[in-house]
Amino acid sequence: MSNHAIVIQLSWRHGYITVKVKAVALNPTDILHIDYFASPGARQVGSLVTKRLKKGDRVAGFAHGSNALHHEDGTFAEYITAKGDLLFLVPNNVTFEEAVTLGISITTVRQALYQSLGLPTPAAPAREKFSVLIYGGSTATGALAIRFAKLSGLEVITTVSPKHFDYVKVLSADVAFDYSSETVVRDIKCATGGRLKYAFDCISKEPRAKISVGAFGDDGGIYTTLLPIPAELVSSINDKVTPKFTLAYSSIGEAFEVGQSIPANPDDFTFAKTFWVLTEKLLGEGKIKFMNPGLIMAAGA
Repeated sequence: MSNHAIVIQLSWRHGYITVKVKAVALNPTDILHIDYFASPGARQVGSLVTKRLKKGDRVAGFAHGSNALHHEDGTFAEYITAKGDLLFLVPNNVTFEEAVTLGISITTVRQALYQSLGLPTPAAPAREKFSVLIYGGSTATGALAIRFAKLSGLEVITTVSPKHFDYVKVLSADVAFDYSSETVVRDIKCATGGRLKYAFDCISKEPRAKISVGAFGDDGGIYTTLLPIPAELVSSINDKVTPKFTLAYSSIGEAFEVGQSIPANPDDFTFAKTFWVLTEKLLGEGKIKFMNPGLIMAAGA
């Protein structure tokens, strides 16, 4: 077997820019979707980008890798195309490796907290504090969710391993519980006075769902996940809890396929575009921090 380059001619779309790739962040979604699509990369420039970007700007953000409908999408290439309004300017004192840790995480957190759960945004924080459960607060997505929820003026309850208690406290979580404790559901109910109405599950496995949904109050609420959890399971625990899940790709505002055809949702793109403007401001003010990139692998490694 030999290695060879595959070159794909672009079918060009408005609203995209060309980006020279300096770093790429990996995400578990890559392996979860490997059976559905595959694509190499490409290069060119489009119009209708509303964000003020110019040639030479250092940018980072979110791209739809392995897009079955547009094979030129993805990030594993020297040059790629990305939707300009879903990128943010990278400060000169931030490395590319640090910057790429935020693209998918912030996109996912934005959808989960502010679209699925409908929580107040940092631009208009809650006037009266109420609780939100972030299950899996020490994950990359969970950590950002904690920070954003606190900026929204909320009380954050989270579940982690005891070894991560100090970490989530640094993130400003109000209360942290051991997810493996036999009393964790009771502990969360006690901490929230039995009035929990919002939960974001950053683990999204069925056994863990029993904890998150079980912690809701009698009035129920909204439970959002990163992967679909059977509605029957949720209703069997608390039939007043509404299950939802987030799919970051819809932020691009175009139709896509992920085992099934998903229609375009322009409202998702509009919300995402506005939220990236807010995020850029929060990053500049130091209210949202760039994350530790962890393991860094050189090109070709």
